[in-house]
Amino acid sequence: MSRLVNTGWSGGSYGVGSRMKLKYTRAMITAVLNGDLGLYNYNDYHIHSVFGVAQPRSCPGVPDEVLSPRAMWDNDKAYYDTAFKLANAFRDNFTQFEENASEEIRRGGPQRYSY
Repeated sequence: MSRLVNTGWSGGSYGVGSRMKLKYTRAMITAVLNGDLGLYNYNDYHIHSVFGVAQPRSCPGVPDEVLSPRAMWDNDKAYYDTAFKLANAFRDNFTQFEENASEEIRRGGPQRYSY
């Protein structure tokens, strides 16, 4: 199972939000390496509505709200505008590799591109 860790901005786009605190990034990496997050199940994970990735609802040493990118923003419209912009940019960039990618790889990208 692959894991993604947010080491970038949280709570808003660049200049609005802030960089993910290093202590939270370290706690997330430690939890992954120690197996503390466990396997996916409905009670312990949330599926991101735009990117389709499973987000743990809790992680030792990390406030729960930090684990939800949406919860860190104070503006839903700005959050979803930014999320869909990123998903669309991913899709546009991936077209150059798509013909050489398996169906499993193609399905690993964002599944929604607009709202």
